Amino acid sequence: MARTVGIGIQDFAKVITNNCFYVDKTDFIREWWERKDDVTLITRPRRFGKTLNMSMLEQFFSVDYAGRGDLFQGLSVWKDEKYRQLQGTYPVISLSFARVKEMNYPDTREKICEILRNLYIKHTFLKESQALTDADRAYYDRILEPEISNTDATSALYQLSDYLYRYYGKKVIILLDEYDTPMQEAFVGGFWEEAVAFMRSLFNSTFKTNPWLERAVMTGITRISKESIFSDLNNLKVVTTTSDEYATSFGFTEEEVFAALEECGLSEKKADVKCWYDGFIFGEHRDIYNPWSIINFLDTGKLGTHWANTSSNGLVGKLIREGSRAVKEKFEILIQGGTIQSPIDEQIVYNQLKGNEEAVWSLLLASGYLKVLSYEDYSEIPEDAQPVYELTLTNLEVRRMFQSMIREWFREAEQDYNDFIKALLQDDLDAMNEYMNRVALRTFSYFDTGNSPSGAEPERFYHGFVLGLLVDLQGKYLITSNRESGFGRYDVILEPRDSERDASINNCSRDAIIIEFKVRNQRREGSLEDTVQTALQQIREKQYAARLLERGIPGEHIRCYGFAFEGKKVLIG
Repeated sequence: MARTVGIGIQDFAKVITNNCFYVDKTDFIREWWERKDDVTLITRPRRFGKTLNMSMLEQFFSVDYAGRGDLFQGLSVWKDEKYRQLQGTYPVISLSFARVKEMNYPDTREKICEILRNLYIKHTFLKESQALTDADRAYYDRILEPEISNTDATSALYQLSDYLYRYYGKKVIILLDEYDTPMQEAFVGGFWEEAVAFMRSLFNSTFKTNPWLERAVMTGITRISKESIFSDLNNLKVVTTTSDEYATSFGFTEEEVFAALEECGLSEKKADVKCWYDGFIFGEHRDIYNPWSIINFLDTGKLGTHWANTSSNGLVGKLIREGSRAVKEKFEILIQGGTIQSPIDEQIVYNQLKGNEEAVWSLLLASGYLKVLSYEDYSEIPEDAQPVYELTLTNLEVRRMFQSMIREWFREAEQDYNDFIKALLQDDLDAMNEYMNRVALRTFSYFDTGNSPSGAEPERFYHGFVLGLLVDLQGKYLITSNRESGFGRYDVILEPRDSERDASINNCSRDAIIIEFKVRNQRREGSLEDTVQTALQQIREKQYAARLLERGIPGEHIRCYGFAFEGKKVLIG
């Protein structure tokens, strides 16, 4: 009989005691313990079982769960007598920064202090014990106050470790889940430097200068650069998505997924599930599936963007929407199922994200939206060079998520955008001008980075517009942008796909389309009409139609348009 599929349960004991569907990941306990690393930082995409595994670690090691071996009976770790003796024998400090999503530094600091205060409330028995001195009790009282000084706050985990060591006579294990959530919010909210200073001090006292620390695990989505918050932490073992350690401890293997499908009577869906949800690669281990997507599919039996819809993709969307020409051009390739090449730096430097293409792809890889197909070996490249990675979108679910995100860019002008697409396909020039001006007026500033006046540079809008065309028309057209053709370069070509070719030639419903974008040069062009003619002349002189003609599309079925921009004004001819 299939076990109950519980959605969103992140407490290990609750999963086990309610006999909910669970894939045995207790080998992670053994692997981590036997590695003997002081502080382990593990990064995985969101919804990959990090929180459930941290709950499992806490309930295995914590003295609060002494005598609860029943939670692990029948699971892999319980087969070993050594680990049966280890269960419930360590003081454990477990905390999570998952809720620290404030939009300014004072609120962020206050939320972290609240988490620290709650830890002290949980361990109030320490205050009454003989293990603490009067000075310790005074410090304890200060942590319980509504206002906590920076000095006391950043020392709170250090001091609590000391108190627990004195009480139990054993060093502590510290588990910190979603350590990077406050830092991501700090970057988006514009208070990065303040947050970095606080977190660096907190982490240094907790993980570096803490003599009462037995071991620690930190989890998050990204590896924030050592220079940012780990500058003093040289005892850190970092495990990222390209590392071989713990490769199958987070996420489901294909064997585990197929076994789950059989248990739930969904064996006939293996091929569909593989297409939608397979594709994650950790180290050398391929065919890793996102647990959240699989759990939801087991529950509903329906394919969909379960993982992609679980939280805001605001940061990722902002980076691509406001990204440079190079970022958007590479994203055009990705959205069409292609691959790109880029160096990757797994130490995310958030304050470089806006101007560093490499940092953008590094963040997308860490977040699970990209996967590595291949990469250069360090031994095969110059000493001062970084290896280049071949990257592609992870799977169909991720591609569908990005398609929805791109459509959302034009949501404010949705009707006008849709009407423009219709007018373009019908060669209705007047309607194209009417609707494109409305679209540009409403969405131009959406693609700005804030570094230049809104509408002053239409390039970012243009590439966002091309991505919109890719999403809406790629089923009927092969769409390329800024590629070589004839003797020059064009901005965008819509070529009817083979299945549409005959219909195109017979009734013009699927003409090929060439669009050249130009910004008015006020010194050389007296009006937007002149700019349109310059664009059309370039199409002719550079023979942009050459490739289409070579592919057998008659000249009378190739339409050419010049798009002239001046600020937010557009003229199409």
